[in-house]
Amino acid sequence: MLKRNRQGRIKPGLILLTGFLIIVAGVRLFFYFKHDRDKLGVVTVEYTEKMLGLKFEHKERAQMLRDLDRNKRKFDRIRKIPLPNSVPPALHFHPLPGVSPAVETRKRPLSLPRTPVTLPEDRSELAFYPLTKLALLIRSRKITSTELTELYLERLKTYGPRLECVITLTEYLAREQARRADAEIAAGRYRGPLHGIPWGAKDLLAVKGIRTTWGAAPYKDRVFDEDATVVKKLEEAGAVLVAKLTLGELAWGDVWFNGRTRNPWNPEEGSSGSSAGSAAAVAAGLVGFALGSETWGSIVSPSTRCGTTGLRPTFGLVSRTGAMALSWSMDKIGPICRSAEDCALVFDAIRGPDGKDPTVVDRPFPWDRARKVASLKVGYYREAFEKLKESRDNQNALDVLEVLRGLGLELVPVDMPRLPIEPLDIILSAEAAAAFDELTRGNGDDLLVRQGEDAWPNVFRQSRFIPAVEYIQANRIRTLLMTDLAHKLEGVDVFVTPSFGGNVLLLTNLTGHPAVVAPNGFNDKGTPTSISFIGNLYKEAETLLLAKAYQDATDFHLRRPPLEDDALPEEKKPEDE
Repeated sequence: MLKRNRQGRIKPGLILLTGFLIIVAGVRLFFYFKHDRDKLGVVTVEYTEKMLGLKFEHKERAQMLRDLDRNKRKFDRIRKIPLPNSVPPALHFHPLPGVSPAVETRKRPLSLPRTPVTLPEDRSELAFYPLTKLALLIRSRKITSTELTELYLERLKTYGPRLECVITLTEYLAREQARRADAEIAAGRYRGPLHGIPWGAKDLLAVKGIRTTWGAAPYKDRVFDEDATVVKKLEEAGAVLVAKLTLGELAWGDVWFNGRTRNPWNPEEGSSGSSAGSAAAVAAGLVGFALGSETWGSIVSPSTRCGTTGLRPTFGLVSRTGAMALSWSMDKIGPICRSAEDCALVFDAIRGPDGKDPTVVDRPFPWDRARKVASLKVGYYREAFEKLKESRDNQNALDVLEVLRGLGLELVPVDMPRLPIEPLDIILSAEAAAAFDELTRGNGDDLLVRQGEDAWPNVFRQSRFIPAVEYIQANRIRTLLMTDLAHKLEGVDVFVTPSFGGNVLLLTNLTGHPAVVAPNGFNDKGTPTSISFIGNLYKEAETLLLAKAYQDATDFHLRRPPLEDDALPEEKKPEDE
């Protein structure tokens, strides 16, 4: 009961308080009943947070609603797939925690073509030479690693700021490695085709004593005390690290904490991502080659935009030790180069177990550049090509089939599994949210540049509501997907597909198949388009051979972007180590 004053009247303050409480209760009821039973509301999210021990702001809850409803629909679709008890999830357990039982076998460096190579009159032309030519020049001592390193460092300083593709120049380290390479080669200790070649690392790869930012402000000053395994392997091969290159924040897109990486063919647009800087730097002739990584298109997409050639290896062939983890069951590291043969040289150097990444297996890489392409059984993704409509992009893809047939190949149609693919992206979302759990709970995600619905902060938050049961069920469907695709590709070495045809990009990242993406022409805006060659599991040699045969018959991979000579203002220049 409300208390009255001595005159028997209700106190005004109590009336206001009571009215306020009634309004608050009404507002909460309004939001509660605003959505029907099948839709989620802000109040529902708030109550669920309490159960999970989380605390988000009201605007963050509202931002999640669209994707939470979308996830619910995905769960509904996943639950419609029959899953007998005998179907396991696509996960593997090793009884030795954190240690791979595989032992790395010794391997010889790949051989180089015997075609004589001469130095160009204009030394700047070397910036666009493929590795096969640069390696021959260095091995024959027609040019030194130091000379080549200085050439690339100068180009990185000139064009890197305009393209916003460099986070850290590693000048001191590069010059030391180049001097060492020159001394070893002069003494007759040639390590192989990457000896003395300058390269760039996507900045999610740890380099001892040099900051590794993951492209994100919360980590922009982080320094590791050990090199990533692939960095070690390239140092052992004699390669020279000249720069840490940009990536989209935490491996999404081309926006990083200090800018947006530009497409060398059109600096007004981004280079796509997340291996944004790796693709842009290779295309612009700022490095001899680069390493990128892919979880769901992060090598294929920027290579398409920038006109480079990229290799996404079979899952489990390249160690990810020392690389930022986004999705433990999907992350892959691979090279971005000027040609398929260049990719073969780099892949051979970085592949194989390290005793630290338990997913890595040791498989042979029988690369033979002289093998006849007609020995391959090649397919094409029938449905994707049949859906192509009239446009230059699509005509470029159709032209690839004619080039391959002109090489004497009889292309066989292949179909993809009919199981739903798109709902399985909750596997990536859940693993990424787990990888950055501390960032979310500590509100460090507020420091990221991108804050919209389609950005990591929101994805990390809404992924906290993916039930563990659905994550496991999605992985069990992934097992069905892997089995089905294996049947459909039985007897096929490689199949060709539009790079973004259907759901082939997500599908083959989930199943772990290798891919080589190569430029195949230009669109109406004058920027590159691409085609993808998808190999059967562990058939990198065959996949690269087919891509090489295509490139030998065309010249799209030899085209260069029309770079200007101006650079961005001083404050945009990359930092030194």
